[in-house]
Parts: sequence; structure tokens; C-alpha cells
Amino acid sequence: MSITAYNGVTIPSFMYGTAWKKEATTQLVQLAVASGFTAIDTANQLIHYQEALVGEALLELAKQGVTRESLFLQTKFTPVNGQDHRTPYDAAADLTTQVAQSFQSSLTHLHTDYLDSYVLHGPYARRGLSDADWEVWAAIESFYDSGKTKMIGISNVSAEQLSLLCAKARHKPMVVQNRCYAAFGWDKDVRELCRTHKLIYQGFSLLTANREVFTEPAIRSMAAKYQTSLAQIVFRFSQQVGMLPLTGTTNQQHMKEDLQCERFTLAPDELALIETIGQ
Repeated sequence: MSITAYNGVTIPSFMYGTAWKKEATTQLVQLAVASGFTAIDTANQLIHYQEALVGEALLELAKQGVTRESLFLQTKFTPVNGQDHRTPYDAAADLTTQVAQSFQSSLTHLHTDYLDSYVLHGPYARRGLSDADWEVWAAIESFYDSGKTKMIGISNVSAEQLSLLCAKARHKPMVVQNRCYAAFGWDKDVRELCRTHKLIYQGFSLLTANREVFTEPAIRSMAAKYQTSLAQIVFRFSQQVGMLPLTGTTNQQHMKEDLQCERFTLAPDELALIETIGQ
């Protein structure tokens, strides 16, 4: 299955996330693709990601006949406040230059001449959007204008910030990627904004940020009813309420199970129950 963005570009309905994979990144990306994933998420930031090792996996996959065009590659520009000393750009340069250097570095790491999605890893400002945010967003927009990326997006963003961006940007984002907590309504305010503006909401940490959900008798009852795993219940819920989920599992069996969550459909009352669970 796939989802179509407001600009007509399609994206697979489930994405494999590569954060925290370290030296296992190459092997795990190959395993994910072998299991059926065609969308890969990474970032040009060495604290949590190994973007170059994603690229090594892509080279190996190409030898096996997996074409670049068959994969959806998403990476991110990470501001200096989200980096350590190993920045993929000159940290003393102006922000437009930093984005350009990081973008070119990502293309080199991933052995490609275009991206499917390029995402601002997070705003500089805690509230509102600063001059730095607008300069970086304009630089990201320029790569969309030139066709070097098919989609642009933002991550770790509040509803207030997203509303501002949609109101004032030349190109509003096509994708929004946030950590999703059941205790906070599964990021409901941001999800509703995405629905209003026809943006694709990508939810990450759906399992790791919501471990308490798995102790709920209602969730266990649903898993038994549909003869599926607890994780599949959460992932299917996320899809049915309009999210594109990310998984970062390192277990091939779980990779295959996660992709099978589309084989069943939760009832409206079950969706409503999960929406309010943990609050």
C-alpha cells in the first residue's frame, strides 16, 4: 500500500527507521528490504544514525537487482544543536550553506542524485519559528524547486510551529515526523493539522514510547481476536487513524509481522478506545 501526498508523490505506507543501528545499519537495511520494506528513513547525524552505512546497504541491494527507483529514501538536515563535533557541514558557515553541504553529503552517502524526501530534523526555536528556521526552510524548499527531492518535511515539531509553517511557507511540508505518545493523545493536535492541510503524518517510537499500552487488557484482547501481535495492533491503529508508522525493529520475523498488519481492520469502537488509552 502507499499514500499520496498533496503534491501527487506517493510514499509506501510503512517505513523502516535506521536510528540507533550503529555498525549493524548496513545488514539491517538489507534485511528490512528483503522482508518487504521499500521506504527507508535516516539522517545525516552521527549521534543517532549512520547514513553512509545505509548507502552501503543500497550498493549491496543494487547488486541483488534492487533498483534505486524501487526504494523511497528519506533523510534529514540536522541543525548544529542536534549534532556533536562531527557535523556534515562547516558549522561556522551560514545556514543556507550548511543545508547545501549536508544535502550534498547525503547524496554522496546514499549513492544517489536525488532524494524522495528531505526533512528538517527539528526547529531551532522551542516556540514559534525563528529566523534560523525560516532560512533553513527556504534552503530546503530550493532543493524541492530544483527537483533534487520529491518531498520536503519537518520533524519534532509542535502544532503551533506547524501551523505557522503551513501559513507562511512558500511550500508547506508534505510530511511531518513526530514521536507519538499515547499519553498525549497520540500527538492528536499535530495529526489534526496534518489532516487539515493534507500532510502525511509519520509516527515514530510508536512502540518504545508506549510500553504501558501493551499491558492494557483491551489491547491484549484485540490481539487475541485478530490472532496477531500487540505491535501489529498499534501499527494497524496508527495506519487507520491516518499515520504512516515507522518501525526500527532489528528482528526479521518482527519486520515481516509488522508489514502484515494491513491484513486486518480494527473496528471503529476499537480505534476510539486506543485513541484514548493511557490518558
